[in-house]
Amino acid sequence: MKTVITYGTFDLLHYGHVRLLKRARALGDYLIVGLSTDEFNAVKGKRAYTPYKDRKYVLDAIEYVDKVIPEKDWGQKIHDVKKYHADIFVMGSDWKGKFDFLKKYCKVIYLPRTKGISTSKIKHDLGLTNPNVWKTK
Repeated sequence: MKTVITYGTFDLLHYGHVRLLKRARALGDYLIVGLSTDEFNAVKGKRAYTPYKDRKYVLDAIEYVDKVIPEKDWGQKIHDVKKYHADIFVMGSDWKGKFDFLKKYCKVIYLPRTKGISTSKIKHDLGLTNPNVWKTK
């Protein structure tokens, strides 16, 4: 069995996210998604519109996803790759080169982003880029 692992915030889930998950899953037999917690997003200077538990609920419902784990810090990726015996680490091409240090433990693949869609674009289009406009629960 070939295990694939990826990470992200997956806020305002859109077809680009689903396409990434589908392509990641097609690389193996089992897909694990490390989902950034709200606390970790704060450390990264990000703020998800949708709370962690709701983002996890949606990811759990996607047929390509076999397991969702919380991503709590940058340093856990090596631990997770080892713990879950991941054969392949996948991220979007916007992260190209940033996780090459994992090549010591597994194959690293950067998949091309889906053109024309991103959570940042959705937030901008909806006027959600101003943090005073919305609040998370």
